[in-house]
Amino acid sequence: MKAEDQLSYWKQNLTYIVVLLSIWFAVSYLFGIVFANQLDAAGRLGGFPLGFWFANQGSEVTFVVLIFVYVWLMNRLDKKYGVYET
Repeated sequence: MKAEDQLSYWKQNLTYIVVLLSIWFAVSYLFGIVFANQLDAAGRLGGFPLGFWFANQGSEVTFVVLIFVYVWLMNRLDKKYGVYET
C-alpha cells in the first residue's frame, strides 16, 4: 500500500473510532448520568424509567452494537484498500 493510501486508511479508521466513541459517550454518560432525570420524566422502556435503563442496560447494549458496527466498517475499509484477510 502506498504511503498516501496508508494515511487515508488511517484517517478513515480514526474517523470511525471518534464517531463510534462519541455515540458511546452520549449514551453512557449524557443519557445515563447528565440527562437521567429528564429521561426518567420522559418515559419508560421495558417498565423502567428511561434514564435508569440507559445507565444500567443501554450503555452496555450500545457498546456491544458499536463493536459489531466497527468490525463491519473496518472489514469494508479493508476491502476498499485491498488489505482484507480471506
